[in-house]
Amino acid sequence: MAYYTLAFTYFICTLTIGAVASSPTRDQVLSIEPNSDEEIQVIKKIYNQYKAVLWQPSSIDAVGVDKEIHLYINATNIEEVKTQLSTENITHSTMIGNVQRLIQMQKNTNQVFQPRGFAAYYEQYHTLQEIYLWMSQITSAYPPYIKKILIGPSAEKRLIYVLKIFKGVDQPKGALWIDCGIHAREWISPAFCQWLVQHLIDTEDKVITDILNSFEIYVLPVWNVDGYDYTWTTDRFWRKNLAKHKMGQCVGTDLNRNWDAGWGGHGASNNPCSETYGGQYPESEPEVKAVAAFIRQRSDHIKCYISIHSYSQMILFPYSYKMARSKDHNELNQLAKKAAAALRSMYGTRYTYGNSARTIYLSSGCSDDWAYDLGIKYSFTFELRDTGKYGFLLPPYLIKPTCIEAGIALSKILHHTVQDI
Repeated sequence: MAYYTLAFTYFICTLTIGAVASSPTRDQVLSIEPNSDEEIQVIKKIYNQYKAVLWQPSSIDAVGVDKEIHLYINATNIEEVKTQLSTENITHSTMIGNVQRLIQMQKNTNQVFQPRGFAAYYEQYHTLQEIYLWMSQITSAYPPYIKKILIGPSAEKRLIYVLKIFKGVDQPKGALWIDCGIHAREWISPAFCQWLVQHLIDTEDKVITDILNSFEIYVLPVWNVDGYDYTWTTDRFWRKNLAKHKMGQCVGTDLNRNWDAGWGGHGASNNPCSETYGGQYPESEPEVKAVAAFIRQRSDHIKCYISIHSYSQMILFPYSYKMARSKDHNELNQLAKKAAAALRSMYGTRYTYGNSARTIYLSSGCSDDWAYDLGIKYSFTFELRDTGKYGFLLPPYLIKPTCIEAGIALSKILHHTVQDI
């Protein structure tokens, strides 16, 4: 009897081990920390050889010694890449072990919509078509307060809309601008703008209601409409727009490198295949041209420019394209500090702050620098949650706290802006 029991136990253990051994390898994101220039060269070789996707920093040229790198590797290459890193004694760890599972978490939501403050809707990610529908329905639900403005077409002729929110009865004293979704893969960004519009309508916060009685707020929910749609249908980690380049096999321009603010300098590429390709010339992309024209026409009216990105947990301000401080550096730094402190008071989330070039890295052709140079002093970029645990794959249950705390920081900046006028 003991023999048969032992044999049965061995059989079960063999099945179990076999099941574990045969479990499929998944796409993964690795966290890598190079300690020398030689190690950086190995990482660049891996990046090119295996067509990896760089999550952090945005450009392979910005990779530096003792700076953490987040690199997405396809399942077919992951073991080989890990072996190469181990052979070269390069410090690395698995940041995300099953990318597909997190993608499914982001997509598998209950797609239910009621326009009048249905809270669960704003705790989900939505396709471009759903966001278009939401824009139509929310403007219909609140006709006195929200107006939908068509500002132009995308490279693939999709429509780009801005929502104007205003509750006052007299002429507005000015306007405040917030845009989301300039980089396609940063899904928490459009989710924030959707949440923000409903928050502006529903809030009982006297600071916000007073602002809306005197100032218009322009919200651009999805800027890179082509790229965002592409991340749902084809490539979850696509960053650029979908502009086609003459005589080239590569597609897309980085819309946040296409502005006339140090265009073509550090942190942008002239290679159309690069994630940070800046385009043929400033405002070469229809998405950038549309927003630039809209803001230029109202440059005396718009007092604040805020662009919402992810991920890193940062509040940044000009300049990005040069190391020199702006003439308003001290005021902007103090305001960013106050906004970060207000944000932290909600859930304890820590955001760093500072001018972009020194806080994160040099990058040219960015929208916030352009807005600042146009004369919009209060120009900021938010990098929302997180710092790498989930990266671009922030689960739906974290949408609400991310939006609430960022909304607190945003309110602090908007209040300071209108007080200064």
